[in-house]
Amino acid sequence: MTTPPIAPTDPRTLFISDLHMGTPDCQAQLLDSLLRRVRPKRLYLVGDIIDLIAMRKRAVLPSAQQRLMARILRLARGGCEVIYIPGNHDAAMRRLCGLRLYNVRIERRVIHATADHRRLLVSHGDEFDTHVRMAPWLMALGDGMHQFLLSLNRWCNHSRRLLGLPYWSLAGALKRQVGAARRYVEQFEQAAMHQAAREGLDGYIGGHIHKAGFATRPGVLYCNDGDWVEHCTALMEDRDGRLSLIDWEGRVIGVEPMVEPRPMEAGSLASA
Repeated sequence: MTTPPIAPTDPRTLFISDLHMGTPDCQAQLLDSLLRRVRPKRLYLVGDIIDLIAMRKRAVLPSAQQRLMARILRLARGGCEVIYIPGNHDAAMRRLCGLRLYNVRIERRVIHATADHRRLLVSHGDEFDTHVRMAPWLMALGDGMHQFLLSLNRWCNHSRRLLGLPYWSLAGALKRQVGAARRYVEQFEQAAMHQAAREGLDGYIGGHIHKAGFATRPGVLYCNDGDWVEHCTALMEDRDGRLSLIDWEGRVIGVEPMVEPRPMEAGSLASA
């Protein structure tokens, strides 16, 4: 089996989301380790960075999460352009959109221009929840099961650390086997690509669903950067504009697929 290539240490852009700091599930140490090695020119924090919803019930901010916050702020002070797009778990921060705090720009959504001149919509993705057809009782059951899986994931990796084994996402492995979860992801992808196409953009980048990956439709690319409670992945743009998914060790685990061109409209053919 071939070893996955290692990402460059100086990418043009890095996209991370769904850290859920303030909860015991945040894998802050793994992300802190990645940011010690990978120094992007621009860093997008694509929502659910701080879990303000969970912190209303119980606030957890151990030293590893405090160090991670300090590292991100040092990046911002050191010349890295940091853009924070609040999600549904840190929605209170949306009141600050348009402002700059501690050299961090806060925006509701952004159009990101890649090095190869593509224009991609960047948002957290919770705005597409209304487009996903799923019974309310199933959504509620899924949320409860998700919390249970996260607790299993936490205990599993605690045991693995004691045995000297690397991080592994038990929650992610179990969710990949559930048909309802796969259908939810597919509907979310289609909604995001439809929005990008409607705005005449080349693609979409987001988080929210904790499922890193790529998808395409003619003329549109979908990218999801994953999360830092289960899968621990990020989306990276290199100096040439190519996009790839990397894991917590900086290994490339996926590259963007080729996008079929949009079909030419009848009017365009006639004018040609």
